[in-house]
Amino acid sequence: MTALVFDCDGVLADTERHGHLPAFNATFARFGLPVRWSEAEYGEKLRIGGGKERLASLFDDGLLDAGDERTEIVAAWHRAKTEIFTDLVAAGRIPARPGIARTISAALAAGWTVAVASTSAEISVRAVLAHAVGEETAARIPVFAGDVVQAKKPDPAIYALTVARLGLDPAGTLVVEDSRNGLLAAVGAGLTCLVTVNDYTRDERFDEAVLVVSELGDPGRSPIEVLANRSAAKPGDHLTLDDLRACLPERGPE
Repeated sequence: MTALVFDCDGVLADTERHGHLPAFNATFARFGLPVRWSEAEYGEKLRIGGGKERLASLFDDGLLDAGDERTEIVAAWHRAKTEIFTDLVAAGRIPARPGIARTISAALAAGWTVAVASTSAEISVRAVLAHAVGEETAARIPVFAGDVVQAKKPDPAIYALTVARLGLDPAGTLVVEDSRNGLLAAVGAGLTCLVTVNDYTRDERFDEAVLVVSELGDPGRSPIEVLANRSAAKPGDHLTLDDLRACLPERGPE
């Protein structure tokens, strides 16, 4: 059986610029912290997997000193940040990426297994998914997120867990990621990975990806940009299920 596994942030929706960055900065303001990340600074923080880990980096940067209470303080910040982020999603402030709703609906209709695997907070991931594809469709998609694994991307733990829990065939599973950390996590779990870049990740190295594109695309939009293609897929203006199937080893369009 063919399976399609999506990362959340930067893949299902343009969450980093429109959601997580403003949510982090609003959290800093709420707690009176002398910090405000610019877009460039946040781009550097994205090299760190996990929201709690990015918050904890404030101590590593020498900006704050919490002593033995560090874990509890970070947890409180993260709860507030998650609340702010989900409010932004509910308000429609975070746009779904092109092609997500179309591709997921088509994959489900074709009998594919569709899942989401992310190391972001589960409540945030479920909110983004529901906003991107609708509540009814989202209810059909298993989500593996948050602290369900201890090691964050680029560690392959989240994808290994997804494969094991769903009983997926690695040879028939395609992961959609947007960053090098996510790509390394996917291939580290023995999975094929397609990358849809965004402004934060476009210049990263994706040598291990089978296909690298600007987005999945939709009919009526400008044609997608193919940045690298090491697959049997022959993309047109937007990616189709045949293109995704052709990314998998020894599988061509049906």
